[in-house]
Amino acid sequence: MHPDALAALINDIGVPTTAGRTAAIRQQVLEMPAPVVAEALGYHRVTTAKLASEAGGTWSRYAAGDHWRSPPGWTPQSNT
Repeated sequence: MHPDALAALINDIGVPTTAGRTAAIRQQVLEMPAPVVAEALGYHRVTTAKLASEAGGTWSRYAAGDHWRSPPGWTPQSNT
């Protein structure tokens, strides 16, 4: 179903789609870092960062990037 058609149906039953979409994005930026939300939903990172700030998000120290790989030159400490 095309998003415009779905929005029209939702508006017909009295649910404001713009307010609902904004509320949903604000909730997402409270639950996860703004850069992650931006990438997942196709928003600009500045937009989601602004929404996170307005919503009182606490992810301001999140370091975006690939967290699965170790940084170059890092070696694990041995536990022996």
